[in-house]
Amino acid sequence: MSSQPDPKFTPPQSFSDGGLLHAHEESVAHRTDDRGSYKLLPLALLFAFSGLIFFGGTYLNLFSGHFDPKIFDERALPHSGQVEVAKLDPVVYGKKLYESLCINCHQPTGLGVPGAFPPLAGSEWVNGPQERIIRILEHGLQGPLTVKGSNFGAVPMPAVGVGGAGWSDDKIAAVLTYVRQAFGNNSPAVTEEKVTEIRNQVGTHAPWAPADLLKIQ
Repeated sequence: MSSQPDPKFTPPQSFSDGGLLHAHEESVAHRTDDRGSYKLLPLALLFAFSGLIFFGGTYLNLFSGHFDPKIFDERALPHSGQVEVAKLDPVVYGKKLYESLCINCHQPTGLGVPGAFPPLAGSEWVNGPQERIIRILEHGLQGPLTVKGSNFGAVPMPAVGVGGAGWSDDKIAAVLTYVRQAFGNNSPAVTEEKVTEIRNQVGTHAPWAPADLLKIQ
């Protein structure tokens, strides 16, 4: 199929190089340059991607934690402000300590084992002066012991304080508070400050003899 000649195009009179160039310029001078115009779709995509980039940068700036690897460490302490340590209920804490060690001898009921391990339930040693029972846990007990009219011989009570199992003052206070308020006992709590006072007053000491502790009123 032949195309219609451009009415505005005048064929050159000669076929010299200059004539050919002039003819080419005339032939394209009146054509519409569709490729040079802008299209709506590329502009829309440009704005869309620009918006996504702006949103991504804003999001990272707000939630990156300034790229600090410790910002989301739940075990880390706060960098500023006052740190408050939640205080445990001494009875609840003392029960856990009792079940971790004392329960082996004194049993879950606190009744001990007849002839071998003395009871804590209703014990005059448990419910007596705090100064006695603190010394027992801090330094240990060795010698013939009578509890509630029953003789338990010379079964040793090992120390659980700093010189024994290494329990801190707050642990000793908590377990004593528990046994003085469990198994039917109803005696005042033992404070950490009282345990510290006795430990500083006595220092290191060999296991106590029951007769020596009975002198403490």
